[in-house]
Amino acid sequence: MKECRSGFGRLANLRRVAALGTSMNDEKLVIGGREFSSRLFLGTGKFPSEKVMREALAVSGASIVTVALKRADLSGGNDPHADIAQWLEPEKYLVVPNTSGASNAAEAVRIARLGKAAGFGDFVKLEIHPDPNYLLPDPVETLEATKILANEGFKVMAYINADPVLALRLQDAGAAAVMPLGAPIGTNRGVETLPQIKIMVKQCSVPVVVDAGLGAPSHAAQAMEAGADAVMVNTAVAIASDCKAMAEAFSLAVRAGRTAYLVSSGRKFEKASATSPLTGFLD
Repeated sequence: MKECRSGFGRLANLRRVAALGTSMNDEKLVIGGREFSSRLFLGTGKFPSEKVMREALAVSGASIVTVALKRADLSGGNDPHADIAQWLEPEKYLVVPNTSGASNAAEAVRIARLGKAAGFGDFVKLEIHPDPNYLLPDPVETLEATKILANEGFKVMAYINADPVLALRLQDAGAAAVMPLGAPIGTNRGVETLPQIKIMVKQCSVPVVVDAGLGAPSHAAQAMEAGADAVMVNTAVAIASDCKAMAEAFSLAVRAGRTAYLVSSGRKFEKASATSPLTGFLD
């Protein structure tokens, strides 16, 4: 743990650099008519304790926090181990329930309605993945659920495969944001779907939030450099040896990637080009 804490000092230096990189031309992230100051979203699963989770959320600066409704106590009881929502601070974050565990549209709609009835509001992260081995989202059921929930006034943030055609269908159906996976949930493999995500960024008028599979801060920076409006992270932070340090590292990476996107990263060339040309220097 001593080594992790010393790393936190290095992050402090990076934090000062990142703070200088905020572009005056950057627009606020808007989803469902609501503005958000951070482009990093965090999930709340897999943390070693609720206390560690809350500390990591605090240093991340995240604006949106997602919680699986199957982990929240909707009965009105007061069991601190059954209700993760008691550890979250709605005055700091928008707490968005997700429908993780739903295998079809009907189940997802029911879970979303339960969440709204329990006081979670209109925002919902729609997840429908019937295959327990790979947890890949079902495109047909996701589109169907989006139509129903959007019609009922929900602000649907739809978790999908990186399918540009489906993204436009969901947008037309009323989705407030599309959330393409970088890689399957919990794999930490990075942005394996980058070409498709770039197409979605060009085509979609709703925010594109890269969700799932981001295992390192560099993955988040890569997604943001490609033009993603935000990224969603859970496993990489929750299972880190120092959750707080990793949460801040992701926060810095998101801001760095966003700044790079806004100022346009350098073009690639086949041949080398000296950064300090000698032409005329020795004459």
